[in-house]
Amino acid sequence: MLMFSCESSTLRVLVVDDHELTRLTLQLAFSAQENLQVVGLACNGQEAIEMVKSCHPDVIVLDLQMPVMDGWSASSQIKAISPNTQILAYSSVEDANFLGNKATPNFDDVCKKDVPTNELIALVKQLGQRAGDG
Repeated sequence: MLMFSCESSTLRVLVVDDHELTRLTLQLAFSAQENLQVVGLACNGQEAIEMVKSCHPDVIVLDLQMPVMDGWSASSQIKAISPNTQILAYSSVEDANFLGNKATPNFDDVCKKDVPTNELIALVKQLGQRAGDG
């Protein structure tokens, strides 16, 4: 019987969004899942970079439009620090449409904010498996 380490271990998720309600809602949704652990909440890209250094997340759900440092700037620095960390660009319809042309290699996937919660959770788990393979 084959056992994959990503199935038995807990997937570490960092949530980055400048809206507190969004951060807390995502934390609640992810925490209700088996094998998903929210290891940090950040409200801008600069905080996200610091948390990557201390929390070592497998997956980051990263808003693009934030004060202090946006998701585009943060993603390149995060990939430089932790290349195996999977980054999910989590943003509004306008941002996601802009990203549709894969404008940046720093995002591993793109998700619109209006996606159903179960689809977002499935996407985070899928990215987590990629992080485990890296």
